[in-house]
Amino acid sequence: MQVNLELFKPAVYNQAADITRPSITYWQDAWMRLQKNKMAMAGLYIVVFVILIAAIGPVLSQASYSDQDLSQANQSPSIEHWFGTDNLGRDLFIRVLYGARISMSIGIVASLLNFTVGVLYGGIAGFSGGKVDRYMMNIVDVLYSIPVLLYVILLMVVLKPGLTNIFIALGISYWLQMARIVRGQILGLKEQEYVLAARTIGASNWRILLRHLIPNTMGPIIITMTLAIPTAIFTEAFLSFIGLGVSAPMASWGVLASEGITSLRSYPFQLFFPAMAISVTMLAFNFLGDGMRDALDPRMRR
Repeated sequence: MQVNLELFKPAVYNQAADITRPSITYWQDAWMRLQKNKMAMAGLYIVVFVILIAAIGPVLSQASYSDQDLSQANQSPSIEHWFGTDNLGRDLFIRVLYGARISMSIGIVASLLNFTVGVLYGGIAGFSGGKVDRYMMNIVDVLYSIPVLLYVILLMVVLKPGLTNIFIALGISYWLQMARIVRGQILGLKEQEYVLAARTIGASNWRILLRHLIPNTMGPIIITMTLAIPTAIFTEAFLSFIGLGVSAPMASWGVLASEGITSLRSYPFQLFFPAMAISVTMLAFNFLGDGMRDALDPRMRR
């Protein structure tokens, strides 16, 4: 048998086959693509600024959000009072800063509820499947059909109005959307080969869920958490605006807007500044959420 020596020649070095791009992780690639989105980065900077000013601003100020001085009532914005004063002579700038604390606390609570209750509940439902999945999602459907406002009204019958009612209402209903999303992601991932490999080496169901499935759904989880924060902030502002949220003299953006609308014709600045704070914060979170959705989408990778 004659051997063709042409088949055994050394391969010619092809320079075009060299790797021209350094190896990066999924999260590094997502951060690089997020940085290219100018609106998302602007939203990130605004969010960080609001958090810092809410945490540090009231501490550095000598005045309190409840200090009254009737001689300074309804003063226009000036060097002494940057945002002016309300009808009781309270400094609006300080009250807006305290309102940022309440709004950010609402957003943090919503994020924690989404991450803990929603992720675990949806993960267990999707991973278990069968009757467990059906019963658990039936509970979600029932709770999801009731508006948050109705929860707050029912709570006011039992408890006094205040921030506690909003936290309880969020605890009842705010994790439901996250549970649905995580459950859908887990249903698609639990049949993958790496899950079968984990079962083969003896991994428990909890280990597969917490170490393999949930980490692979972190992209949609982070996006949902980011986009849910402005909704929670607006919910608190709306409830406080109609008198079902934070009680006076506490300063909330919704309370400030409710107080400012009564004197809109005479002193429009009393409504303008809290409304601007709500609008800018919500836009910042929405821009950041949209940017993170694009950055964390694997289909956008090149």
